[in-house]
Amino acid sequence: MSKIVNGASLQPRSGNAPKKIVLLLHGFGSSGTDMISLAPQWQEALPDTLFLAPHAPQRCGMMGAGYQWWGLSGFAPSALTAGAASAAPAIDAFIDRKLAQYDLTEADLALVGFSQGTMMALHVGLRRPRAVAAIVGYSGMLAGTLGLAHDASPKPPVLLVHGTADPVVPIAALHMSESELKRLGVDVTTHISYGVGHSVDPVGLRLGRDFIAEAFARSS
Repeated sequence: MSKIVNGASLQPRSGNAPKKIVLLLHGFGSSGTDMISLAPQWQEALPDTLFLAPHAPQRCGMMGAGYQWWGLSGFAPSALTAGAASAAPAIDAFIDRKLAQYDLTEADLALVGFSQGTMMALHVGLRRPRAVAAIVGYSGMLAGTLGLAHDASPKPPVLLVHGTADPVVPIAALHMSESELKRLGVDVTTHISYGVGHSVDPVGLRLGRDFIAEAFARSS
């Protein structure tokens, strides 16, 4: 299993020890350095939160400076499911280390992903033995439901945000993911950003921030 050993982080704005963690999972060919840019815009609403944006363990062969959770060879459901499953142990181990380090539980953790990172946030977050507080996914999709249908463990609330003009992951992925999550009994909220491409607009950022803040308030 590859191990996550580096990335970017932002300490709690309050200056206190972390009471919550937001784990930010970047997209294919990107990095934690890019993904951590969301954090300053959320700090005021989440003052006691530690933001962690690790680099995926694998260098991206197609983009020399970036990283990948797995080699993205296609969007066939079987390939996505296998890829996400192969990358999950590294993220689970990272989560376990950080929760232990700060004496926190899954109720104190939110997962946020972008694109391939959304696939990982959903794959990992829906399969933890104890539910995380929330999952927010931007411009991504659910990479398969293998093992979820008969899994009785509690599931966290999910927010999915997607742009109608996304040329990388089509908006249809949002509708498919929403349908599958609802079928599994997951409490899912969606937002469609009209005219937005493969990115996150200010409305999507605000919705993600508020979704996490409300989830943390419920779990406290």
